[in-house]
Amino acid sequence: MKYCKNCLNVDTRPNIKFTEDGLCPPCANYLHPQEIDWDERREELKEAIEFGRQHSNSGYDCIIGVSGGKDSTRQALYVKEALGMNPLLVSLNYPPEQMSERGARNLSNLVSLGFDCVNVGCSPQIWRKLMRTAFFEFGNWAKATEIALFSSVPRAAIAYQIPLIWWGENAAVVLGDLGMKGKSGSDGNRLKYSNTLAGGDISWILKEGLSKHEVLQYTYPSDEEMERAKLRIVFLAHFWKDFSIYTNGNVTSMRGLDVRPEDIHGNADHWGTSMLDEDFFIMNMMIKWLKFGFGRASDNINEEIRYGRVSREEGIRIVELFDGKCSKEIIEEFCDYIEISVKEFWEVVDRYANKELFERKSEGVYIPKFKVGTGL
Repeated sequence: MKYCKNCLNVDTRPNIKFTEDGLCPPCANYLHPQEIDWDERREELKEAIEFGRQHSNSGYDCIIGVSGGKDSTRQALYVKEALGMNPLLVSLNYPPEQMSERGARNLSNLVSLGFDCVNVGCSPQIWRKLMRTAFFEFGNWAKATEIALFSSVPRAAIAYQIPLIWWGENAAVVLGDLGMKGKSGSDGNRLKYSNTLAGGDISWILKEGLSKHEVLQYTYPSDEEMERAKLRIVFLAHFWKDFSIYTNGNVTSMRGLDVRPEDIHGNADHWGTSMLDEDFFIMNMMIKWLKFGFGRASDNINEEIRYGRVSREEGIRIVELFDGKCSKEIIEEFCDYIEISVKEFWEVVDRYANKELFERKSEGVYIPKFKVGTGL
């Protein structure tokens, strides 16, 4: 386990590759700003806008996937108010038993700012079944919901004949997931090749005895389907100098975003502006920490280190304090939701916990063998 020399990114992250100088891909990009031609990017942005306006066969010239959280709210406002476009918003909703009241308020807030929004909902029974399967088979319940979430936007774009899809950040650039790296920094057409989506593979879903017509919402369009529909997924953050976790949270809080006020020690997001639409993702970040040695706090702080708002030393202190945190109540609620015991939960987690990185002391208690910022 090695750390980036500039931030706290680790080489245990799936699909990442450090440079010979010991930098993670995001830092390698960010530390060479003189190589960015912003005039060229402005022209590229204009071309994408024109493409959307010329090729849409509806009254909308682009489409944006939203949850009502900080990132999608800021994207929608920017596209409408700064770019002057008429976006159709698409939201894949969590089942009522899973969606938080705060998440419902935030989505309502976004729509109330003057947007048309199509809400997509999956069968709650199949949703719950696949969450349970993904948890046992991958140690990642969100593998099921993420493929539905990411598939919903291009599926809607094809159905409504709106070929331009604005997406937020490029995980290949921001996080270092090179599996989805496109032809340019703004090209998002390889989005489904991220580590979680695995190219849109649903073979593990079909093994559950479900037919293809029962899992249409979990089926990402094929490359051929996207090409026929002339779909273009464009990363909006590529053209945006201040698109960041911190800034997006601040800006959207002033436009009605309801943030998390609870005790932050039960939540790995120390700002309280992420993972607002439901609470189980906090637990998933804890499991990710046990698998790879990093969690949500690391992702947040890495960005802050690059922007110069936090030193690496201060970042280490914050990551040590917050990564891997999850309240007992969230774990119990998740177990009730997928109908397992807390004992079964920790048995599954223990199967996926990286024993090279952590020492198990007792049920639910793991001690890192590594030192944050240094590694093993």
